[in-house]
Amino acid sequence: MEVALILLVIAVIFIVRTFKIVPQQNAWVVERLGKYDRTLTPGLKFVIPFVERVAYKHSLKEVPLDVPSQVCITRDNTQLQVDGILYFQVTDPMRASYGSSNYIVAITQLAQTTLRSVIGKMELDKTFEERDIINASVVSALDEAALNWGVKVLRYEIKDLTPPAPILHAMQAQITAEREKRALIAASEGRRQEQINIATGEREAFIARSEGEKQAEINTAQGEAAAIVAVADATADAIRKIAAAIQQPGGEQAVQLKVAEKAVDAYANLARVNNTMIVPGHMGEVAGLIGTAMALMKKPAQGGATSPGGGAGAAR
Repeated sequence: MEVALILLVIAVIFIVRTFKIVPQQNAWVVERLGKYDRTLTPGLKFVIPFVERVAYKHSLKEVPLDVPSQVCITRDNTQLQVDGILYFQVTDPMRASYGSSNYIVAITQLAQTTLRSVIGKMELDKTFEERDIINASVVSALDEAALNWGVKVLRYEIKDLTPPAPILHAMQAQITAEREKRALIAASEGRRQEQINIATGEREAFIARSEGEKQAEINTAQGEAAAIVAVADATADAIRKIAAAIQQPGGEQAVQLKVAEKAVDAYANLARVNNTMIVPGHMGEVAGLIGTAMALMKKPAQGGATSPGGGAGAAR
């Protein structure tokens, strides 16, 4: 019974040491009698007990590695506290097992030294502006060295750059001054544009007013000219009608009567204005005045009725 129990235990141990189940995204390194033999891929695998053993187990997943914070000195002798994170992946399990005693420590140390070297070539302001260049430089240096370790460095990211407190205060003061300068420039540009807009508006308004005044004067002059022409046309038409009426039978008698009425009205108005009644010495003066007016009226009429020869004689 005891022998059977011992044999059962030995069989269980033999089975356990023979059958290996490798998880997905993992690689196990097998040694035979202390020497590298093969790498087990995911799935059910067989190992010869007591002759072969799984010496190393590696994860093939991407691994984030926190790089410890360190002090770096820039080209202009300014200290920077730099904190970063590294992403790597095991690509060759055999080299990862035998290429370095501890590839994680090797990568971390190399990342720190490379970072100090890259930042030492830059000035303080450039370190904040060119993080991508710093990251790419660190990845390039690490990837070249990590090939012998069976590891591929995927990327490096700077998490934080912290300058000393006095430098940080000076940088803040510089930023504040720059913003105040921009604010003053923006305000002056605004005032300048405001003055330009006001001047432009006043100029356009003055031009519009002058154009309006010019058009108004043109319209007034045209209206006055039209009124003068209309009055002249009406006066000429009235004169033509009066001349035509005089040529009709009884026209001269009507003119005589009208002239007599105007003379009487003139005497009457003269008396009202001066508060003095002016009366002719005898009525013959009134008749003489009327006769003189009629003579003046007849001369144009007779001149128009004479023949061309008579007009030439009168001219002589």
